[in-house]
Amino acid sequence: MPRQIFQLRVSLADVAPPVWRRVLVPGGYTLDRLHRVIQLAMGWQDCHLHSFDIDGVQYGEPDPDGELALRDELDVRLDAVAAKGGRFLYTYDFGDWWEHEVTVEDVVGAEPDERYPACVGGERACPPEDVGGAFGYARFLAAIADPEHPEYEAMVGWMGRSFDPADFPMERTSTLLRRLA
Repeated sequence: MPRQIFQLRVSLADVAPPVWRRVLVPGGYTLDRLHRVIQLAMGWQDCHLHSFDIDGVQYGEPDPDGELALRDELDVRLDAVAAKGGRFLYTYDFGDWWEHEVTVEDVVGAEPDERYPACVGGERACPPEDVGGAFGYARFLAAIADPEHPEYEAMVGWMGRSFDPADFPMERTSTLLRRLA
C-alpha cells in the first residue's frame, strides 16, 4: 500500500485578499515537520513561537516553565490527528497572532516518482514578519501602495526592500520544500 499523502490548504485568517498555499505532505510527518512545511510554504522565517489547535488539543514545543500547556508536536503524526475533510488551526507568532486555517482537502496514495512535501498552489505574498498581525498588514499595504500616504516613507524604509503583495514564487517554494524531504 502506498504511503498516504495529505493535500492541505493553508489559509491566513483575517487577511484580504486571501493568502493561501496548497501543499502535499506525507501523513507520517510529525506536527513538528508539518510546522516546518507551513513555515517554508507560507514564507515565514520561523523566528516566533507557534502552536497547533486540533480538536481542542494544543500541540507545539513544550514550555519548560510550564506556562503553555502544549502537547509535544514531536510525538504526534499528522495521520493520527487529521482526516480528509478535517480542519485545524496553526498559529504563528503569539504577538502578531497569525492564525492559519488548515483544511485537509484530500488524502491520496503517494505517486512513486514524486518527492514530498510539495507545494502545488497558492496566492499572494506572505506578510512581512513583525508587521503587526492582520490589522498591521492591512495598514502596511495601504501605506506602501500610495506614495502620498503619511506612512509611506516609514513603511518602505522599515521593509528595507521592495514588496509585491501579489507575488507568490511557487517554484522557489517547491524547491525549498523538496529540501525537507
